[in-house]
Amino acid sequence: MIILKTNLGDIKIELDFDNAPISAKNFQQYVEEGHYDGTIFHRVIKGFMAQGGGFIPGLEEKESRANIKNEANNGVSNKRGTLAMARTQEPHSASSQFFINLSDNNFLDFTAENTQGWGYCVFAEVVEGMDIVDKMAVVETGTYHGHGDVPKDDILIESAIVE
Repeated sequence: MIILKTNLGDIKIELDFDNAPISAKNFQQYVEEGHYDGTIFHRVIKGFMAQGGGFIPGLEEKESRANIKNEANNGVSNKRGTLAMARTQEPHSASSQFFINLSDNNFLDFTAENTQGWGYCVFAEVVEGMDIVDKMAVVETGTYHGHGDVPKDDILIESAIVE
């Protein structure tokens, strides 16, 4: 279990080592290293997702480790309350950033081993604190330094711990 202690409240997360061992281990390692402490949820889209893990307040990007293999072909769906690895257009480009699905987003699921079909790997699920995640979903957002959907007031991960 992982606890994300945010300025809105705590979110308890269960990692899925059975279906996404690389991604779950990667996330846990970032937690153990203290990478997520002091980071923000930098992109929130109501009814879609809340993304974090890569920026500190002021949208200053944090260094991350090497990219990991995309395990989205594991059969686990991007349903409400699941966490998935964020990535660029390159299917195997995930590193530290992740997002929490605010609704069922099955259009993000794996369909084929090609650029269009790889999808986003679900590696964990919120088991306590969806009320906190729902608070994130309704914050006011805007554009900041060329980034869209940035919360006007920081949603801060004060600390992340392995329980």
